[in-house]
Amino acid sequence: MTGSPPIAAATPPVLPTGQEPPKGRRLLTLLALVAGIAVLLFSLVVLLPGLRSDPYTHATLQLVGDAGNGGRLFRLNCAGCHGLAAQGLVGPNLHGVAHRKNDRQLIQQVVSGRTPPMPRFQPDPQTMADLLAFLHSLP
Repeated sequence: MTGSPPIAAATPPVLPTGQEPPKGRRLLTLLALVAGIAVLLFSLVVLLPGLRSDPYTHATLQLVGDAGNGGRLFRLNCAGCHGLAAQGLVGPNLHGVAHRKNDRQLIQQVVSGRTPPMPRFQPDPQTMADLLAFLHSLP
């Protein structure tokens, strides 16, 4: 292969001044820009709030909960809707809920009452940690 010319690397053609790139290239550039903006928005809306938490959630997650105390709290405040055994009545069955939602999500669900008819409920951080321990103990 001594007589073969060297293979040139593919380089994009240089366009004369004032001439636009082909439509396909403009479309790809636009799609890449839209995808970049979508990733940025996703990061701002979904990821960043999870990186910082409110002081209540942060304080709760620093504590070790007692499942026995959490069970008593549950029976007094939650069993009317979720059932004495957390099997679900008006509210959903909570068995395995700690596998479906992380602790931050569980805290937010309890304190926000985001899904009616669940009321807002914000116990002190230790009591919330106890409730989390109870929820983690449900099979």
